[in-house]
Amino acid sequence: MRAVTIETCGLPPVVTERPAPVASGPKTGAETVGVIAAPITPLDLLCAGGASYFGTPAVPYVPGVQGVGAVGGRLVWFPTSAGMAPGDGSMAELAAVPAEDLVELPAGADPFAVAALGLSAVAAHMALTWRGELAAGEQVLVLGGGGVVGQAAVQLARLAGARRVVAAARSPESREQARQAGADAVVALDTDDVAALAARFTAACDGPLDLVVDPLFGAPAAAAARNLRPRGRLVNLGSSAAETSPLDSATLRSRSLRVLGYTNNELTREQRAAAITLIAERVAEGRLSVTHEVVPLERAAEAWQRQAAGTSAGRIVLSTT
Repeated sequence: MRAVTIETCGLPPVVTERPAPVASGPKTGAETVGVIAAPITPLDLLCAGGASYFGTPAVPYVPGVQGVGAVGGRLVWFPTSAGMAPGDGSMAELAAVPAEDLVELPAGADPFAVAALGLSAVAAHMALTWRGELAAGEQVLVLGGGGVVGQAAVQLARLAGARRVVAAARSPESREQARQAGADAVVALDTDDVAALAARFTAACDGPLDLVVDPLFGAPAAAAARNLRPRGRLVNLGSSAAETSPLDSATLRSRSLRVLGYTNNELTREQRAAAITLIAERVAEGRLSVTHEVVPLERAAEAWQRQAAGTSAGRIVLSTT
């Protein structure tokens, strides 16, 4: 079978011929999935770089921590541990997946749209609802609103009943993507001046914020916290801006704010499956999408480099068809 292969950590992958996985059958507890769509995600890039907190992966291996494919006529989403543990991932014509990890998708769900959203949208949804406890009628700020997590969070907040959704992003292109996702207002993150950013958020918001979804941390998180109402919530799920934040004690204490951490790794298999199902349903309804680009598997090396450099048109999804 054709497969994307990491032969040397830190270098782009190559497309090679590899033996098909042998996994089907009741004795193995696994299924062989005919892969249709495999996204190139930040986690794939991190693991293949060889310096992730999971350690250096054994090479060669097939990357791809998630994908969409077909099993017995069913369209399914599936996760893998490629790059985090021994074994191959989704960027191949076939993948071996534990049957209990397969999530059947509804009819009408575009496999490439679902793959582009995937675990990023799971994080957005669960950060809003499970950790952030979003209630109908609340006002939400989405930091990093032009990224996949951010675009999904803007739309999912609206679908969950938020009365106003404000987004913030660094580049003009990202701000435009946040607008297209449906943000009521968009704020530029072109400075690390916390006071200046806080003033911008105040101007964009209709009164105090109830909830902040934060994949950035750093100065944007500190500025957003200054706009939260008493007992407001900030859910952090990333550090794209910085590993630390100048979040001051007075802001936290004076309003009894809640700063909450989030990771998909804490989800049960059932929680993850329910979130993926909801996301796929919204895709099928035409109510959820993110900017993405479909690229043939044969062009994986070039696509990989563009995704790593941030020059792609959104999330790149590899197609095996």
